[in-house]
Amino acid sequence: MADLSAFPITKRWPAQDPDVVQLYSFPTPNGVKIAIALEEMDIPYEAHRVTLADADVKSPEFLSLNPNNKIPAIIDPNGPNGEPIGLFESGAILIYLAEKTGKFIGSSASERAHVIQWLMFQMGGLGPMLGQLGFFYKFAGSEWEDKRPQQRYLDEAGRLLNVLNLELAGKDWITGAYSIADMAIAPWLRALDFYGAKDVLHWEDHKNLVAYLDRFSARSAVQKGLFIPPRD
Repeated sequence: MADLSAFPITKRWPAQDPDVVQLYSFPTPNGVKIAIALEEMDIPYEAHRVTLADADVKSPEFLSLNPNNKIPAIIDPNGPNGEPIGLFESGAILIYLAEKTGKFIGSSASERAHVIQWLMFQMGGLGPMLGQLGFFYKFAGSEWEDKRPQQRYLDEAGRLLNVLNLELAGKDWITGAYSIADMAIAPWLRALDFYGAKDVLHWEDHKNLVAYLDRFSARSAVQKGLFIPPRD
């Protein structure tokens, strides 16, 4: 049995089966990426619900694994050289899991580079911009009298949707074959529903994106991973 005692997070969220991947997460776009990947790659894991409340993500136990106090994070008891490893940042975790299993990251150096390219597009562009859109369109920022910040993120979200819509012309998946890039991108597109922003962004005009998200949502691993861990 793996010894995870070196990870203080396991004191607050104890591992029932320390021999499998421990997932510390919440079902946000960033969180479900990892649950979906674990399901798609058929990796045994145990999910721990870490809410977005400061009491959880700013607790000493969680900060010991992720000093940036954001979900998701994982512990793999069978990491490099058979030693446990803890990781945070959803993009880094996706790359780690894909390389560990040899799945969903391409079968050549060129394919791998293109998958990581689009993963970085999500990490550096789509995710942060849509997250800001949510703040300024649905949450506290929506109440600000000055609407210039809101319009800034509406414009940028629309630009990014157009980039993806054009890239998906004639393709089922962003690099041609289903990959960790899709596992990262599609959950953020789903967030537009939560933000109530589909109409203002003319979502239905992006025919390739509509079909893309439908394909993604139909996958059995996605249907399961979207709700892991449960919100309550």
